[in-house]
Amino acid sequence: MSPVRRCSRTACGRPAVATLTYVYADSTAVLGPLATYAEPHCYDLCAEHSERLTAPRGWEVVRLLDGSAPARPSGDDLEALANAVREAARPQERAAEAGGARRADPMEVARRGHLRVLRSPDN
Repeated sequence: MSPVRRCSRTACGRPAVATLTYVYADSTAVLGPLATYAEPHCYDLCAEHSERLTAPRGWEVVRLLDGSAPARPSGDDLEALANAVREAARPQERAAEAGGARRADPMEVARRGHLRVLRSPDN
């Protein structure tokens, strides 16, 4: 078995570069960078198929591809994830006490179902 994941489209053997996920509740197709590992309910697509992707009528396509972003998580990404997990694990009372000492929370810019777009506190 080849370590390179292939496009999920029938008769396409090109290497996958993006992962497609459907959010049926929101009628949204989300196309993002290649997932870390293959999941049964997601589709890996090659560059050509990801560019030509269309969604059914009434559905929205959200493209999260960013050519400047690193293909793998960076140290900053992992540190941000660890900080978010620590913050979520804190009891509510201690989180309220530390509320003044930490930086301002990111502001929610837009929301569609369970998906949210947040503005960074640095911007």
